[in-house]
Amino acid sequence: MKQKTTLIKNANIVNEGSVFKGDILIEGELIKEIKDSISAKSADVHVIDAEGKYILPGAIDDQVHFREPGLTHKANIATESRAALAGGITSFIEMPNTNPQTTTVEKLEEKFEIAAKTSSANYSFMFGGTNDNLDEILKVDSKSVAGLKLFLGSSTGNMLVDDPKVLEKIFKSTDMVISVHCEDEATIRKNFQEHVDKFGDDIPIKYHPIIRSEEACYLSSSKAIELAKKTGARLHVFHLSTGKETNLFSNKIPLKDKKITAEVCIHHLWFNDEDYDKKGTFIKWNPAVKTEKDRTQLWKALLDDRIDVIATDHAPHTIEEKNNVYTSAPSGGPLVQHAIPAMLEMYHKGKISIEKIVEKMCHNPAILFQVEKRGYIKPGYFADLVLVDLNNPWTVNKDNILYKCGWSPFEGTTFKSRITHTFLNGSLVYQNAKFTDVKAAKRLTFNR
Repeated sequence: MKQKTTLIKNANIVNEGSVFKGDILIEGELIKEIKDSISAKSADVHVIDAEGKYILPGAIDDQVHFREPGLTHKANIATESRAALAGGITSFIEMPNTNPQTTTVEKLEEKFEIAAKTSSANYSFMFGGTNDNLDEILKVDSKSVAGLKLFLGSSTGNMLVDDPKVLEKIFKSTDMVISVHCEDEATIRKNFQEHVDKFGDDIPIKYHPIIRSEEACYLSSSKAIELAKKTGARLHVFHLSTGKETNLFSNKIPLKDKKITAEVCIHHLWFNDEDYDKKGTFIKWNPAVKTEKDRTQLWKALLDDRIDVIATDHAPHTIEEKNNVYTSAPSGGPLVQHAIPAMLEMYHKGKISIEKIVEKMCHNPAILFQVEKRGYIKPGYFADLVLVDLNNPWTVNKDNILYKCGWSPFEGTTFKSRITHTFLNGSLVYQNAKFTDVKAAKRLTFNR
């Protein structure tokens, strides 16, 4: 079936640091033309009047956990990719700590097969490094995956890489982007034991950022950076949570030339440690949400470009799992449906410009991972586009949450901005809170 031609009229187009009013013509999967005014050439053209609305490139989320295979009672690629589309995230990069772990080429291919059948959004995966799979890492075609993921602190699915010799070998041996979870395991274990000795299993949640402390984060991220400098590896440090770590990164050169980059996640920009009283284990993440001072410093580094990317670290667990006592409640929470509305809320509060949101959530992930023909609104690029009404309030509640786990840390929050349309590879896949039946998802490709 031939794809329709779509003409989006009168949109406020946000792209490459500016906002301008114009029309976008989509032919097939690609953006054909962007001009001040474009006329429909025939009656077959599907015209959407976007007067008063903003159009953003579809976001690329470089860090999600969709829990398939093996943990599908929490989430799966089908459910979470739909939630992502509703949230304006059109492409995702999924993490290797599934069951079985994505630490062999065979398991990686199995994941691609699942996504090809069930994903509603564009997809790629990270390959997982362990203490003993260097041979498999060397087999990976760097053009076929987003990159390599290493856990330097244990988290869900314990894939801890803690052998310094192995770590150095990996850093020396691959030209892939190495993305790291940085928390020092010895520091955390010591802190954890002290709190268990004092409180037993029911440690008050407010101690989570003391257990998974600033020191644990800084020690690990500074070591990873030191190793990257020594070996020349291309390092990307996931989910910064402390102000102290922001000083390890630079804004002196453009992102495309950086060898060491950083990102921050939605929850570390939104919450602080005062929120534990109300939200409890539902905002228990690794690394932990820390102080208001940390949050302020993360914002500063984001805005001055020491931090390059905003991601979600979408990591669902069931309500039952989250309701456990501290030592049994897993870390992580679902975010893909609400990440862009949350950032647009910060735009309304004057914390960040809409152009900067697009830079950090769309352009920069595309640059960092060399994603082909996505992340921008340009002729010849795939038409992954998100139409946003900045003045259409809605409140997050159980009835409109799309995650399989059925909850959100934003429940009860009213967002001013609403995503009204999502286009994927030229097809309208989501409109006014309903999904169309079009299957348009593609595997991400990379300019490497």
